[in-house]
Amino acid sequence: MKLPVVVIVGRPNVGKSSLLNCLAGERISIVEETPGVTRDRVSAIVFHQDAAMELVDTGGIGIVDRDDLVQHVNRQIWLALALADVILFVVDAREGLTPLDREVAHKLRESPELQDRKRPILLIANKVDAPKHENAAAEFFALGLGEPIPMSAKEGFGRTDLLDRIVQLLPPAGEVDLDPTMRIAVVGRQNVGKSTFVNALAREERVIVSEIPGTTRDAIDVRIEKDGRIFILIDTAGLTRRGRHRGSIEFYSHARAEAAIRRADVVLLMIDALEEVSKVDKKIADLIEERGKPSVVLINKWDLSQQQVETERYARYLDDRLPGLSYAPKVFITAKGGRNVQSAIDIAQQLFKKSRRRIPTAAINRLVEKIKEHHGPARLHGKGPKIFYVAQVGAGPPTFVLFVNDPELFPKDYRRYIENRFREALDFGEIPLRLLFRQRESIYHGKELK
Repeated sequence: MKLPVVVIVGRPNVGKSSLLNCLAGERISIVEETPGVTRDRVSAIVFHQDAAMELVDTGGIGIVDRDDLVQHVNRQIWLALALADVILFVVDAREGLTPLDREVAHKLRESPELQDRKRPILLIANKVDAPKHENAAAEFFALGLGEPIPMSAKEGFGRTDLLDRIVQLLPPAGEVDLDPTMRIAVVGRQNVGKSTFVNALAREERVIVSEIPGTTRDAIDVRIEKDGRIFILIDTAGLTRRGRHRGSIEFYSHARAEAAIRRADVVLLMIDALEEVSKVDKKIADLIEERGKPSVVLINKWDLSQQQVETERYARYLDDRLPGLSYAPKVFITAKGGRNVQSAIDIAQQLFKKSRRRIPTAAINRLVEKIKEHHGPARLHGKGPKIFYVAQVGAGPPTFVLFVNDPELFPKDYRRYIENRFREALDFGEIPLRLLFRQRESIYHGKELK
């Protein structure tokens, strides 16, 4: 069970990024009048009533990009839509119905990427900043996607009503299937041995390998079946160092890694034992941490290392250079000879199952009471922080919401303390956790217009 995904789409400059910021209650996406500012996907976790969702902003369909990245932007859009549970199709009420709006509507109805299941679509007539614009919204009935919902993302008009509609369409929370197909992304900079690693698995006895076209131009999904287990390896091209390769090439490299990590259930970050940990390695590690993915750090070419460093000492070195992944298991491999390759997959399988566990609400709240008794949060600015109750709202990664009197009363060190106690008590020692602090009386800060 993962958080439901709500995807915002539309042609350029209709206010998609403003809508994300409005619904999230904070400035997340860059908002400016230049069409095509959002080229990659931007997401935020949003709460409303008793529901939580991941809201995803996308680039404009029909964008004319100065860096010649139109195809990449479109791939990112359709990849996001394929993962969506609800789609928000945004149009501009002030500008009126355009041919490109009709084209987008047609693609949403007919695109093969969306034919696996029917996704509800809400038609958002944005920029209704005055009553005179409400009548203009009726023009969009012609798109055949139902009644347009008037909205002003800039002013906050219609925000609560829209969130109510979205929550009604979200899929119900279900039980976690502990034995689905696992997707593993193999990421790293160039020439660290990713393809050699994949080939080593493919050459194992009783392994069936078939190539499936990937969702990104430079990724291949390799389906592997071994000893009755099936998993998908997402093999990607490596990231390059910064230097003469700037602009579109650099953007593509970053996007490839981000897309592979986003799609994966577990990420294998491969490090070259013969070289120092680089800025590129750190960038990839930051992407993994940002997405909250279970991960394994693979130290390849260990047999060729001339440093004569013990594994424990090298592991401490990695923790120092990649602190955001200090929780991740380290596996020392020789991909060329197949050494410890299968062990890496076995560990990935264990992390996958752990990350999808759901903890009973009563057990979590008993744990929080023990945490508070042992080391409660200190008063801040004369105010006493209070935790009312906790609930798990998602898995893969495990996501917990702590309902409190004021999130600002919980400093980073105490949040980290709670996270560490969760890891110890709930057997999530090598799993990234997502802890979200939500004010019980009011989810969002600031004035809301209705």
